[in-house]
Amino acid sequence: MTDALRVLLVDDEEPARLRLRSLLGECLSPRAEVVGEASNAAQALAWLAEHDCDLLLLDIGMPGKDGVALATELKQRAPAPAVVFVTAHAEHALDAFELNAVDYLTKPVRRARLVEALQRAVHRRAPRAHAPAATTEPPVIVVTELGRVVRVPLHDVLYLKAELKYVTLRTAERTHVLDEALADLESRLGERFLRVHRNALVARRALRALERRSPGAEIDDEGADGWAVRVAPVNEWLAVSRRQLAAVREAMRESGSS
Repeated sequence: MTDALRVLLVDDEEPARLRLRSLLGECLSPRAEVVGEASNAAQALAWLAEHDCDLLLLDIGMPGKDGVALATELKQRAPAPAVVFVTAHAEHALDAFELNAVDYLTKPVRRARLVEALQRAVHRRAPRAHAPAATTEPPVIVVTELGRVVRVPLHDVLYLKAELKYVTLRTAERTHVLDEALADLESRLGERFLRVHRNALVARRALRALERRSPGAEIDDEGADGWAVRVAPVNEWLAVSRRQLAAVREAMRESGSS
């Protein structure tokens, strides 16, 4: 099995590791070989100090250092093994985005989803075998919808808007719903997104026009008197708060938009 992915299973529950081992044995393409097991982060680090692997199937909720902390530490290694999070708790999905994980599987793991994760791991490994420079996948936002994890490329995101308890993520093709605070998303996304209102972040590349809308248009409660920004290519208008008006104007000047 020289071409097989070398997999380290890290989960504090032995039945979970047994299930993953069984599922991996059923995966014929791509092939995967379990080369080690660990029940916590300390055991995993000890194993990795003496062995190599291509991929960790990593539980998040473990005693002591959790899976997110372990993945953060492993990210500093060169080359770092790929990571697929395997957990019963979908609320950690955005941590996968921040750590550039290959995939995020929810328990009980289905074979079809495991195969998808292995295929991504193979693609992540391929450049390492043929080129000296390490490459990474484009950044994504991980969305959990109807029990399925969707990876939305960050470049496709036009805006994020807080709606009651949720955040709406808009791309040119569709809308997703995130169970995440807008402030947390803002800190993760950095300078590519601009706060235009207390309830909205817009991709700078999607800003197209800033206008004072008609008297009947929405006027936000922060007193911007109907100012709004047009988001391309969907041509939707989002309210701009008085506090953010100057920053939006400056962003529009920098982009050359009117």
